[in-house]
Amino acid sequence: MLTTDGRGKICILPDEVIGRIAAGEVVERPAAVVKELLENSIDAGSHAITVDVKDGGLSLIRVTDDGEGMSRDDAPHAFQRHATSKLRSDVDLWSIRTMGFRGEALPSIAAVAHVRLRTATRSAEVGTELEVVGGVVGNSTDAPPVAGTRIDVADLFHNQPARKKFLKSIATECSHIIRVVQQAALAWPSIQFRLTHNAQELLNHPAVHSERDRIAQVYRPAFLNQCVSLQAALPGMAVTGYIVDAIHAKSSRTPQELFVNRRPIRSLAVSHAVGEGYGSFVAKGCHPRFVLFLEVDPDCVDVNVHPTKREVRFADNEAVHQLVRRAVRQALSKEELTDASRTDARFTGTSHDGSRSLAEPSSLPESVPTSPPPSAWQDAEAQLAFVSEAAEPYARVPTTEVIALGQINRTFLVAQVGGDLTVIDQHTAHERVLFERLFRAWGTRKIAAQALLIPDPVELSPAQAGLLQRYQSDLEQLGIEIEPFGTSTVLVRSTPIGLGRIDAGMFLQDLIEDLTQWERLPSLEAKARSVLASMACHGAVRAGRPMRLEEIKVLVEEWRSEGEITTCPHGRRTSFRLTTDELEKMFGRVGW
Repeated sequence: MLTTDGRGKICILPDEVIGRIAAGEVVERPAAVVKELLENSIDAGSHAITVDVKDGGLSLIRVTDDGEGMSRDDAPHAFQRHATSKLRSDVDLWSIRTMGFRGEALPSIAAVAHVRLRTATRSAEVGTELEVVGGVVGNSTDAPPVAGTRIDVADLFHNQPARKKFLKSIATECSHIIRVVQQAALAWPSIQFRLTHNAQELLNHPAVHSERDRIAQVYRPAFLNQCVSLQAALPGMAVTGYIVDAIHAKSSRTPQELFVNRRPIRSLAVSHAVGEGYGSFVAKGCHPRFVLFLEVDPDCVDVNVHPTKREVRFADNEAVHQLVRRAVRQALSKEELTDASRTDARFTGTSHDGSRSLAEPSSLPESVPTSPPPSAWQDAEAQLAFVSEAAEPYARVPTTEVIALGQINRTFLVAQVGGDLTVIDQHTAHERVLFERLFRAWGTRKIAAQALLIPDPVELSPAQAGLLQRYQSDLEQLGIEIEPFGTSTVLVRSTPIGLGRIDAGMFLQDLIEDLTQWERLPSLEAKARSVLASMACHGAVRAGRPMRLEEIKVLVEEWRSEGEITTCPHGRRTSFRLTTDELEKMFGRVGW
């Protein structure tokens, strides 16, 4: 019953209503009950946790663990509002090192369900059992001294018919519970997790030694076979995990799992960083898939942003974004991760001691050469035809032996790389090489332009010409100089060194399409990437172009020196590989 002082409209809500309001923030559906009880079991130091549910969790949710348990004195206090074992002062709220806290959930759960608790500490001679009905804690009774805790939550939302009415089907609610248990299992591989529904076992993940083993249990080894691992760190934070390689990116977004200090979290900043890290590695319409574990100093992350602890706030959001983006990009590029104290040479062009970085592209000099380098003409026979399409020859990087075998349909190159048979799309592979060089040069703001002997005039619509003029200064930083010539005609006066001859008309059409998307792109880097990808595409050797064995060898070596990236900047595949083991299996030579 509502109470007032008899004079005004403001009333004091009774305790049972207050409890239900608090429960509404935390207990959205049966899966939320499972999540809160699992987190308590994890914090109790459990080695094995079993979840038994009936009818999607509405009839019964039972969570049993072998954790430290509670004493008879502590058990009733666990159901009191604002009672917790995880905080001692408000200072602790800003450095959470457990799976709590927004607010402890047991009182909220007890406000909307019938709860029975059975618990015992490891040293207890007798356990404790108590029942909570309508939020009221009953008397404690003796129970078997089985170390750990078992909590039964029955008749969920029995006193909230409106909330119950908006739940989905039993199958849907069960699927949410499965996801909660899977996420807990991924975060804590050293704990065994088991789930049953209506007495049928749905999940059983025994304890394992590593995150990789647990991912294999949850998402099967086939998923890991499509992944590359990543690992990177900055002061106060580190990220590890697995991301799907570019070839296996799909329209599906499952899985996209992020754990911050072992909590399953949704973070727009991290999701955006992953997307930026993939950048040009995935095709349009495909999405990254990943399982990432981000560890952040508890003093630098706020977990009290959301009632159900699904979101966090980072003290240094930009540092987290930079760490994740760089880790993803380097994992996809198969580059070694730099030391945490070192600035990424790809973006600065210098190493941590101030010396010139090896990432500086040798094929993109700082100024336009007045004549070709002498070494380019010392051996006319060795000067390759496809290299002459660019302004400078490729730098020959010593690598594992590449044996060029030939060309298929003047499109696909066949080579032995090490002991593997590799088939490469000549256009997309060359496109990736050019893009990586251009992108490194852009990172140092040293894309060198070469003036065209005869500027190419291109006729456009007035709107298109206006768009190019609007971004004229931005394009000059990318090595493209365009000059208005009449009402709707423009002259292409220069392009970046290394591209060679391009079809100015076709290039400008693609460039204009890129520029129309600039308003929607989130960063300067994303804008540059789109234009550089178009430039690389137009500068790359075309399909249908015959290539000699010497040319094939050089292109394959250059592709390898850029990390053997398996997609072009637009997401198309660059290569296909058969290992020696796969060939032997194919031809039945295994075991001979």
